[in-house]
Amino acid sequence: MTVEIIDFAYEAAFVPELWPRLLSELAATSNSLGSTLFLFGDDGAASGVTLDNLQDLLREFLANPDLRFSTSVVRMCDTKPNSFVEVDDYLTAAEIESDPIRQRLRARGLGAHVCTAVPMPTGEVAIYVLQKGSGVGRYEPEELARLNSVRPHLARAGLIAARLGIERARGTVAALDTLGLAATVCVNGRAIATNRSFLQHSDLFNVGVGDRVTVAQGRANELLQTALREPAGALSAVRSIPIAGTNDAVPGVLHVLPLLRSARDLFSGGDTMLVFTPAKPSALVPAPSLLSGLFDLTPAEAKLAVSLSAGLTLKAAAEQSGIKFATARSYLEQIFRKTGTGQQSQLVALMKSATAIR
Repeated sequence: MTVEIIDFAYEAAFVPELWPRLLSELAATSNSLGSTLFLFGDDGAASGVTLDNLQDLLREFLANPDLRFSTSVVRMCDTKPNSFVEVDDYLTAAEIESDPIRQRLRARGLGAHVCTAVPMPTGEVAIYVLQKGSGVGRYEPEELARLNSVRPHLARAGLIAARLGIERARGTVAALDTLGLAATVCVNGRAIATNRSFLQHSDLFNVGVGDRVTVAQGRANELLQTALREPAGALSAVRSIPIAGTNDAVPGVLHVLPLLRSARDLFSGGDTMLVFTPAKPSALVPAPSLLSGLFDLTPAEAKLAVSLSAGLTLKAAAEQSGIKFATARSYLEQIFRKTGTGQQSQLVALMKSATAIR
């Protein structure tokens, strides 16, 4: 089921009419009755897609500011949980009772909510929300674990959906231009369509002999070539690859998005899209939720990475997080693998460059 959801996520990213099917699979794997994707732009614009049983409520939500700015929505947008969490844990009993969204959902027989937010490096926020039936109780830990296991793939699908505006892509070149991001479409690692923005990063990427795409930085290129070889659902593959800054180029993240099923037809049979999102260097410590969206870090890994980027030693960061030193070392090894770094100093430099792009 998990592999199918991952496949649906990458397909729906480019074929929006498939989002209801993906949302239905998310509902099935978590025993939910409701399932919705909301996209909020940095200009305040909102859009979304949901299942048939909530279509009329979604239309009302998008048209009615009182619903868009209800307590539960504002609380989740402010909190930006970097894993699927129970929404009720962030609301008082009085707020749950009086919230207009919850009142409408209770009338439809829906109860417990879970939500996650994915802040995009391009400024948008994707929020996934699921609901159980009334009287069923809270979400079980294993249900949340299944949702969180596919969250990194939902994040990348949301990045594309936010840029395409949940509208069907019409052809390779048009889709690349519409994205407004540096992107290239590949077949077996060879570029078949590349937009101007991607070509402008010739100091970072190379389209060389046989149109093969490589990254100028050795470790990042190893991660890219591994991701291009492995199937979409491979848990070992890093698909959000950090690119270190140079004297002539800003750092950023190269996202590897498989083009699956009908999505391939939109891109001349391409099997992968590479999307680069630059990050402006900053002394600010990045939010854990942004790190999760960029580098597929778990909440615990993101929290540890933020502590390290704030200047704490690994021992102090472990104490601050309330975990054993051995556990922190294990988390750090996973962070190194996912970010393509090998030293704490490299990790700290990368984390401090991971600020939201506007």
